[in-house]
Amino acid sequence: SSGINAEWPLRPGVKAQAIAPRPVAGLLRPVVHCQTIRYNARVRAGRGFTLDELKAAGVNRKQALSIGIAVDHRRKNRSQESLQANVLRLKEYKSRLILFPRKAAKPKKGDSTQAEIDVATQLTGPVLPIVQQYADTTARVITDEEKKASAFQTM
Repeated sequence: SSGINAEWPLRPGVKAQAIAPRPVAGLLRPVVHCQTIRYNARVRAGRGFTLDELKAAGVNRKQALSIGIAVDHRRKNRSQESLQANVLRLKEYKSRLILFPRKAAKPKKGDSTQAEIDVATQLTGPVLPIVQQYADTTARVITDEEKKASAFQTM
């Protein structure tokens, strides 16, 4: 068959070359909780950061897409913990970011130095990978008071 769909699997690394020096994985995504009771302890990558998260991290909403940060204006922050986690994620990304100047001869404020640009390599893995956080539970001995207590009577 002809067309781009037939060519993509045959030529590995073409997308990476086309978007270099940007990360191969694409935009930075926020950490969000899955929806239902069964999965809400898990976290996954969301569609984009909220405007409140961007403001708290000091990122302009128009500039965010240009520096590789996904934005979702419809998402709401329903907890302070997730807002703080995503603000920390944005700040870490900004600290690692190497911003190339549009014109090499005239770098602007906020652009990276020439030394940083020279050592820059394209990121091939995920951008700040999401790690599952598990509650640390340890086994303990049941106390005599707990043995005497009746759940049936307390309810």
